[in-house]
Amino acid sequence: MNIHFTKMHGAGNDYIYVNTLLYNIDHPEELARRWSVPHKGIGSDGLVLIGRSPIPEADFTMRIFNADGSEARMCGNASRCIGKYLYEKGLTDQQEIRLLTQSGVKVLKLDVDGSQVKQVTVDMLEPRLSDASLLKGGKEMIEEVLKVGTKSFTGTFVSMGNPHWVIFTDNVSQVDVAHWGALLEYHPVFPQRCNIEFAQILDDGTIRTRVWERGSGITQACGTGACATAVAAAVTGRAGRNVLVEMDGGRLSILWSKADNHVYLSGPATFVYEGDIAI
Repeated sequence: MNIHFTKMHGAGNDYIYVNTLLYNIDHPEELARRWSVPHKGIGSDGLVLIGRSPIPEADFTMRIFNADGSEARMCGNASRCIGKYLYEKGLTDQQEIRLLTQSGVKVLKLDVDGSQVKQVTVDMLEPRLSDASLLKGGKEMIEEVLKVGTKSFTGTFVSMGNPHWVIFTDNVSQVDVAHWGALLEYHPVFPQRCNIEFAQILDDGTIRTRVWERGSGITQACGTGACATAVAAAVTGRAGRNVLVEMDGGRLSILWSKADNHVYLSGPATFVYEGDIAI
């Protein structure tokens, strides 16, 4: 059996998208591992399944499986890509879409020019600085120290529906993200592992961020990671509540609204190519 897929990316954060209204995917964990491999598969940060919502509070569903087959609770860039996918493929004519994820219903607002979606903004809801299910002890960890191997890192925990540990540094380009990110992901203080962000405040106020994603490794961008970085910068007094986050694959705009305490993630979404692959 062949499955039709669409490859998309948001700021370089690339996933394989499959419309489960057309196909029954019984073993997404295995397919995510197989298809995400470069050279021998399609190559991606993971697999995203799009479906019809079983509840009236949402229009569609999103399930995300990382490159290692583990299921993620949320991905801001993937949700933005789904907004573009649904609209431009004619699955909806709504410019506001309610998307059911493992971390709740997210509202997507589409910036449309004719038949094209130029940008998608996701309401990422309220950030949390403590979460007993994601952080051992459940207490806030703001500018606290974790030690891995021979080195200690000062960071801040932020949950955007998934766990993030944000570390600010003077020169992010010199950080060995692959080495330290892999170690920090499995630190015992994170019972469900963790996404790790290394960030630097640039002279113009932009936050330069490199990310180690839980289950996928180094990625070009991470939407929830950009949000977590912006929140961590604000709570530690490094930045305001409206910032640009520059990741390896592009820039994302983050607004942490004082009105409702929600974080809004904005940026472009891009089709790469489509194809068919054996299941």
